[in-house]
Amino acid sequence: MRLRFSPTARAAKDGDGPAREVGGLVLPGVVVPRPPALAAAALVPSGATASLGAGPPDAEAAPLPGVTAPAGAAAPPLVGQRRATAVALPAPPAQPRRLGVIDIGSNTVHLLVVDAHHGAAPRPAASVRVPLRLVELLDDAGALSAGGEHALVECILDLRRQAEDLTVFDLVAFATSALRDATNSDDVLGRLRAVTGVAVEVLPGDDEARLTFLAVRRWFGWSAGRLLAMDIGGGSLEIGAGMDEEPDVVASLPLGASRLTRDWLAADPPSQRELTALRRYVRAQIAPVVGKLYHVGEPTRAVATSKTFRSLARVAGAEPYSRGPYVRRVLRRADLETAAKLICRMPSDARVSLPGVSASRAAQLAAGAVVAVETMDLLSVDEVEICPWALREGIILRRLDTLNFG
Repeated sequence: MRLRFSPTARAAKDGDGPAREVGGLVLPGVVVPRPPALAAAALVPSGATASLGAGPPDAEAAPLPGVTAPAGAAAPPLVGQRRATAVALPAPPAQPRRLGVIDIGSNTVHLLVVDAHHGAAPRPAASVRVPLRLVELLDDAGALSAGGEHALVECILDLRRQAEDLTVFDLVAFATSALRDATNSDDVLGRLRAVTGVAVEVLPGDDEARLTFLAVRRWFGWSAGRLLAMDIGGGSLEIGAGMDEEPDVVASLPLGASRLTRDWLAADPPSQRELTALRRYVRAQIAPVVGKLYHVGEPTRAVATSKTFRSLARVAGAEPYSRGPYVRRVLRRADLETAAKLICRMPSDARVSLPGVSASRAAQLAAGAVVAVETMDLLSVDEVEICPWALREGIILRRLDTLNFG
């Protein structure tokens, strides 16, 4: 059954919550730090040069015509002087902080380095990707193999050295679906920390969805209204929906493109029988989320993130990403269905010829296309806008919220 939104759900969710007063600012349920105060303004007569610490002129002020001061009272200090203008002395600019995030994903280990300024978007400084494919290095028992652990340790050592060379002030490392689901995750991460000195946090699936949603909300802003965000990773599908920075509904489902390719699509290209079975499985996994989203209300804007959605959008005709992040890119369901049929008919080595498809992702794109089509269909989404920010940016943004830039 496809998602149909209750008209009463929208009315229930659109009501403004109680506003809170923060430092004299009344904000609708959001705490925003007051900007640093400007330095004290100096009063400078028009035409004079501003001088820090300059006092009032020594000459006695002449009274204005028609104004009589009370007996024994001094004339107002500025009366009769040339018109004064307030010159605000700018506060010193905050120093940027260089932050680094190591994202240990199911497909790729990614180091993202940004320069962070208080009150500004983080600016990318460096990016390093290593296609480790941890999800494919799990054994039959679900444990990360010895070879996979060795490769991970070497990768993290190298990325830490690169972060140090880039003078990263604060380095955060986290892992998602592949290590989250590995049966020997605790042992692997303990040994990893002992060798590399890097403490890796394993994100629960719901937190992964929340942080991705935060990144989407910050990118599009409050004018986007009620957001529905979808992210297809290598190991899982994340969904978040809501009006605020904290989503009202989150879901993390085992529908990652790499995972499904390994478990469901043995043939290359996949057979119709395999694709039919995969579609049924995907729909069964998403169905319980439909009811939760129904009560949240219809989204104002549906958004998709991740490499899988980005590749599918390019195959369907979206602008090249070389044109920058501010170009609007939309993936319509009708165009996606056409692209998915083409992708599923092609062997993986031929998919590299499609726009936006890399050799490292070509093999799993058919499974990713199936997840994208079924998700948009079940959630009654006709089109999604591609967001350049996703989980890594959400981690950075949350970290910036806790740092002191004073």
